[in-house]
Amino acid sequence: MSDAVTFESSEDVATIRLDDGKANALSPAVIASINGALDQAEKAELAVLITGRPNRFSAGFDLGVMREGGPAAAKDMVVSGAKLAVRIARFPAPVVIASNGHALAMGAVLLMAADTRVGCEGDFKIGFNEVAIGMTTPIFLAEMARARMPVTEYLCSIVQSEIYSPDRAVTAGFYDKLANADDLLSVGLAEAERLAKLPRGAYVRTREIARGAALNFIEETMEGDIAAGFPT
Repeated sequence: MSDAVTFESSEDVATIRLDDGKANALSPAVIASINGALDQAEKAELAVLITGRPNRFSAGFDLGVMREGGPAAAKDMVVSGAKLAVRIARFPAPVVIASNGHALAMGAVLLMAADTRVGCEGDFKIGFNEVAIGMTTPIFLAEMARARMPVTEYLCSIVQSEIYSPDRAVTAGFYDKLANADDLLSVGLAEAERLAKLPRGAYVRTREIARGAALNFIEETMEGDIAAGFPT
């Protein structure tokens, strides 16, 4: 497991923490480590709480890989990130995110994938900046966002790269509630513990009814759409 990802568990909840000491970029190694932590949680049949470091949840993909690794490495990283988001959305237990601060690009996609999202109050930026940095929004991002965002914010976000403060991010569908920094983890953990006590089979099956069609479409289009964005 990458040093940037740690795992701990209680009776009902596994806590996965991202902390690389910087922006919590989602590199291939970090994505693999998150998947490894999810493997542990799934084996133990635990609900999951994902959180970051003070002032940072995640700034998204590791742009160094995109600059230095070439199109093939960039494509593989984005595919692995998209698959991680789908895995979170279909995880066989509730998944809560306690977002400590900035959540941009792929970091914001993970917010859209989780069941409940608790944001941190403060001077933070949340949103999709892909178009602003010259990238076409991929289908998996657009569909993850479509499922959680009101129509009035959807195009502003994914097409116009609107970036939100935490309070506006609640209205826009990135967060379900806010907490102050001191209470963030306890609020997130309490929510994960509450959801963990719901009948698991009914929870997972009903969530699939609500989200399954969109997730199927993401999986069907993922490889071709992402490959088109990184031609070799």
